[in-house]
Amino acid sequence: MTAFTVRVAAGEADRAACFAVRTEVFVIEQSVPESIEYDAYDAVAVHVLAEGPDGAPLGTGRLLYGPEALAKTGSPEVGSLGRLAVTKAARGLGVGVALVRAIEAEAGRLGLAAVDLGAQTHAVGFYERLGYEAYGPEFQDAGIPHRSMRRRLP
Repeated sequence: MTAFTVRVAAGEADRAACFAVRTEVFVIEQSVPESIEYDAYDAVAVHVLAEGPDGAPLGTGRLLYGPEALAKTGSPEVGSLGRLAVTKAARGLGVGVALVRAIEAEAGRLGLAAVDLGAQTHAVGFYERLGYEAYGPEFQDAGIPHRSMRRRLP
């Protein structure tokens, strides 16, 4: 399988598909407690969904912007990319890159100047290859080491 599409999630069925990927990757694989995986931001975030040719969900991510992102980024011009997850079966196919670029495109459409994220430390190299720069000390989120990263949008 190499064909997939990425789009902004629309409606409850798409959101359920996004949550199914997050449950598989974060809750089951990484043992993140479900009680902290899902939060109030899910109701206001822009969610993106990657799907295979059969419509099966392959990956997801979300973008916070405006007041919801301000607490995380410190600037109204910076969005917050989060909850990026790709199923095991779809890893290595470019799904993660496509999701990040779709979130950045949405951030640009919303007039944002940059995107911040908290990368699991094992994924810092992935984000660096996409133009993100790490800043600040390592921190723990859900018991997993992370680094803050930012990319200015073109």
